[in-house]
Amino acid sequence: MPETLEQALIRHEGLRLTPYTDTVGKLTIGVGRNLDDNGITEDEALLLLRHDIARARAELERAFPFVLGLDPVRRDVLINMVFNMGLPAFSGFRHMLAAVEQRDFATAAREMLNSRWARQVKGRASELAGQMKRGQP
Repeated sequence: MPETLEQALIRHEGLRLTPYTDTVGKLTIGVGRNLDDNGITEDEALLLLRHDIARARAELERAFPFVLGLDPVRRDVLINMVFNMGLPAFSGFRHMLAAVEQRDFATAAREMLNSRWARQVKGRASELAGQMKRGQP
């Protein structure tokens, strides 16, 4: 069976899952996708976003199974945080996580705001802490 164009391009360009600088200095990813000149489309960005949300959700639920019992608003707050900072940094919110597990959402919200993360992301932290406390968007 003859090689498809896709197979030939993968063979010629290679398949790289992390960004790299190509031979002419362009930031590139995938199969020769020149990010400097072409970027990505909105559809591609949204596809990546959906995959990243699914990954953050799976990591959160695997590490902290009690989140499965939370209402969707509060669970989404935690997914948002994992998405933003990654699971290792998020796992450092021990007091907040203990409060969430105990359903003490006011304390969880205070713990969210009493962090370096909150000082870095400012309005995002205030919004998410409010949602954690109220259970409403």
